[in-house]
Amino acid sequence: MHIAIAGNIGCGKTTLTTMLAKHYGWEPRFEAVTYNPYLEDYYKDIHRWSFPLEVFFLKERFKDILEINKSDHVVIQDRSIFEGVYVFVANNKAQGNLSDRDYETFMELFEQMMGIVKLPDLMIYLRASIPHLVGNIQKRGRDYEQQIQIEYLKGLNERYEDFIFNKYKGKVLVIDVDNMDFQHRKEDFAQIVDKLNSRLFSLFPE
Repeated sequence: MHIAIAGNIGCGKTTLTTMLAKHYGWEPRFEAVTYNPYLEDYYKDIHRWSFPLEVFFLKERFKDILEINKSDHVVIQDRSIFEGVYVFVANNKAQGNLSDRDYETFMELFEQMMGIVKLPDLMIYLRASIPHLVGNIQKRGRDYEQQIQIEYLKGLNERYEDFIFNKYKGKVLVIDVDNMDFQHRKEDFAQIVDKLNSRLFSLFPE
């Protein structure tokens, strides 16, 4: 089984992936952030580095998908290949950070990959407002993230909403996290687990 956690920068995907993997004994898969060779340059000059950054992420996510497809464990993944394309790449294109030529090349590569990629069994969408995202980004203090512009986050949030509610064809569990602190409040994490258990039961009924 493949479960993906979706959501904007700072919504808590990595934290929740870690916590759910530990709770259920699942295999976690994390996004290539700390060793992405383009990320720091990207936040300094988004227009210049968008194409190589997005190609790197696509390559890493596709590699993950191939490994997940072969796994006999339940895998929970921090961000999927789908939102990488339909949210982040679409946002960069809309903001003029990807040329038509680069966008067409990228999408052709992605569409070739889709021939062997399946939708996750369940996608958990962590829905968050801009103030919540900014607060979390500031708290965790990653240097390269402190340069993220509010307009960039807003664009991503708009495209997440469109992706989840209009474009994505798979099963989705939406969790509003603005008033949650599931990392530090046991009752908040328990609420997520309860919602997830009900969905898992429907995926695997007795």
